[in-house]
Amino acid sequence: MEQTIQKRLPVGGGSWVTVDVYGEPDAPGLVVVPGAMSDAHGWRHVATALDAWPSVTVVNRRGRAPSGPLTSAYSLQAEVEDLGVVLDERKGTQALFGWSYGGLIALLAANERPLRQVMAYEPVMRPFGRHVLPDLRAAAEAADWDATVEIVNRKVAGFGAAHVEALRADHEVWAALRDVGRPAYAELAALNSAPPPEKLARRADRVDLIVGRRNHGTAPYGTSFDDVRQRITRAEVHLLPDQGHMAHIEAPTELGHLLNGLAVVG
Repeated sequence: MEQTIQKRLPVGGGSWVTVDVYGEPDAPGLVVVPGAMSDAHGWRHVATALDAWPSVTVVNRRGRAPSGPLTSAYSLQAEVEDLGVVLDERKGTQALFGWSYGGLIALLAANERPLRQVMAYEPVMRPFGRHVLPDLRAAAEAADWDATVEIVNRKVAGFGAAHVEALRADHEVWAALRDVGRPAYAELAALNSAPPPEKLARRADRVDLIVGRRNHGTAPYGTSFDDVRQRITRAEVHLLPDQGHMAHIEAPTELGHLLNGLAVVG
């Protein structure tokens, strides 16, 4: 489906979030929550591959343009409250999907309000990435966004130097990564500052957890996925063949088809 509108929604503390809506703008459907080092624009190819719902609403979380600033009161709970604003706006939402940090936000939101279905691709939770917080803090304080991108790719995701240099060689891609990397320290610090609840998605009727086969059981994403899974014992687990953490970039159509197949309809 094609994007039809973009909305700006005020949230607490003088900030706001924007949402990109695909399909029928007034029809309830799927809400998508991207994670760190990502924005709504980066999920456009997945959104256009989705057709199981009459609409798809992709959240552009605070800290990335054209949404508002993180603000000094930023926290993981602020993210959950922001998502609540979106869900109030998109009344009758049929399903919620989150990727990585966005997956944790979605699962926490399902502790606070009833939801028909929650899906999460490789959600992460504390202590994910805690070892790089000092490095990311130093980069953020120096406004060194090149260093931020390299730290996330090398020391968190575990990519080699050649991968990072290939990203750097594409000036458009590198500029986009610098932009979405600005909130990385604050987001990872928020992820690690609040202990997660013993249970996640308590008020969801159905929970589907997805992991890329390349990451299954492997640190850091597969092991953090397992930590989340232990808190949702009733969740169905699905493998996306031949993929890792960046499936929305590397295989958006395949990810879209998997989500279509998981949709609870009727």
